[in-house]
Amino acid sequence: MKKKQWILGVIVLVALAAILFWGRDRIHFDFAVFRAQLAGADWTKIAIGLACIYLGYVFRAVRWALLLRHNKKVGLFSLLGTQVIGFTAVAILGRVADPVRPYLVSKKTGLTLSTQIAVYIVERLFDAGSMALIFSSVILFTVWFGQPGDLPHIEIVKKAGYSAMALTVAGALFLVLVRLAGNLVAGFFESTLGLASKRLGQAVADKVRSFRAGLDTMRSFSDFAITAGLSIAMWLMITVAYLETMQAFTGSKELAAMTLPKAMLMLAFSGAASAFQLPILGWFTQIGLVAAAMVNFYSVGSEAATACAAMLLIVSFLAVIPVGLVWAQVDHISLRQITSESEQASEVPTDPASENPVAEASEPAS
Repeated sequence: MKKKQWILGVIVLVALAAILFWGRDRIHFDFAVFRAQLAGADWTKIAIGLACIYLGYVFRAVRWALLLRHNKKVGLFSLLGTQVIGFTAVAILGRVADPVRPYLVSKKTGLTLSTQIAVYIVERLFDAGSMALIFSSVILFTVWFGQPGDLPHIEIVKKAGYSAMALTVAGALFLVLVRLAGNLVAGFFESTLGLASKRLGQAVADKVRSFRAGLDTMRSFSDFAITAGLSIAMWLMITVAYLETMQAFTGSKELAAMTLPKAMLMLAFSGAASAFQLPILGWFTQIGLVAAAMVNFYSVGSEAATACAAMLLIVSFLAVIPVGLVWAQVDHISLRQITSESEQASEVPTDPASENPVAEASEPAS
């Protein structure tokens, strides 16, 4: 793990210790109630949530396979293992393991790592855009046609909805611009940002060129529509998983009566809390942040909120670990080793201006 992640982990640990020390006599937490909330949960709803999350990994594998089809045809479900193992590595080792998925796909298909990192960038953009689109649509529909009590802090939430919609539109326009004139956009950022920092300008330009290379995987409107459709469907399933898991806690009237708009807020908050996922420690920080949001936004009891936040983390993030560990053993893959290898490989400098990743990807594997 990088040194800066250890430093960040220590800082977060100290902050958590300080919060616990401050709140030990101020915050009442009944562990008996916490256990009762877990024991009384509707496990059928939790199972539905788990099924939605697992199906999401299948959608991810199919989406990645389709993004490769112009360069190399692979089976629609042949990359499922790379997705499951990759997300298992992230769940255990933190965001340092993000390059594992493109690295595993590169090794499995024989395509260059640069092309798979480009696909990964495109994938993440579609993830962000799909989540923002669903969030803004649900929130704004509720604001326009719902009842006053359907959402907390309605003015703040309304602004968040409009902001998400604006970001979605801006992202779509940026996608089109980069697809049509990626080199010009890269040159613009390189020259303008280079006035302040040549290194920053070069880094941003390289990212834009990598993104442009990834967009070469979509060569028609149907390619875009299929990718967008799979992405939106996947995030709708994740949304259902959150809603079902929260409603499963029937011992809390606030959670049992949870609505889609309110669940969307927790999904967005949970996503923000996990942006800088740390190994193991990040699990507890995310539980604490999401639980605090439930207490403050929806007046959920602290025990029920903590139980629900922990279950949301298990369902949406940690449930892949057992399957991923077994799959890694079957494929003779060490998560720590593959994480280290993928991190080192992804940091190898390339010259996007002189390299044609898509052309390389079209060559048969040796």
